[in-house]
Amino acid sequence: MGRYIGPVCRLCRREGMKLFLKGSRCFSDKCAIEKRNFPPGQHGKARKPKIVGYGLQLREKQKAKRYYSVGEVQFRNVFEKASKLKGVTGENLLSMLERRLDNIIHRIGFGASRSMARQLVRHGHIAVNGKKVNIPSYLVRPNDVVEVREKSRTNSAISGSLDSTAHLPAPNWIEVDRENLKARILANPKRSDLVQIKLDEQLIVELYSK
Repeated sequence: MGRYIGPVCRLCRREGMKLFLKGSRCFSDKCAIEKRNFPPGQHGKARKPKIVGYGLQLREKQKAKRYYSVGEVQFRNVFEKASKLKGVTGENLLSMLERRLDNIIHRIGFGASRSMARQLVRHGHIAVNGKKVNIPSYLVRPNDVVEVREKSRTNSAISGSLDSTAHLPAPNWIEVDRENLKARILANPKRSDLVQIKLDEQLIVELYSK
């Protein structure tokens, strides 16, 4: 299945929580969850199914996949890699997703949403350690320096994102220099540093372990 290109607010409503997919809109009263916090569709208001077992595991996986804007196959591949690392598989999974370059660009405020951050990376506006990187799934490591390339420093999308995210704190595992449009990765994120939403990664591990 290809990438979802429909209204992203439907995804938030399906999961019953904000997934922060629309940038500054998610922090305003225009957010769909504020107005219509029920599943999309003709019978959305009437549907109140009791979700147990496999359903709970599936919803957690879908929630994480949509939050990080990662496709099904790519998400499964990340899980397979995380399961081969030392430590807790669920935490490894979230750490790898959090260290994706497109997510980093979003978390430090250079992209108002992950879709915008992915586009900035794809279009060659971002450099890691002085070299252009146009792969959104690129995993950063401690001491890496992520910055906007010199020729892209006047990009209106980046300046607009900086303005709309000025009120959001940067993750404590990243040192951000918004004035010079660069950031340094201080360490790999801990579980307490991960994701802005309530997520039970153990259910995802159980789903893929069947």
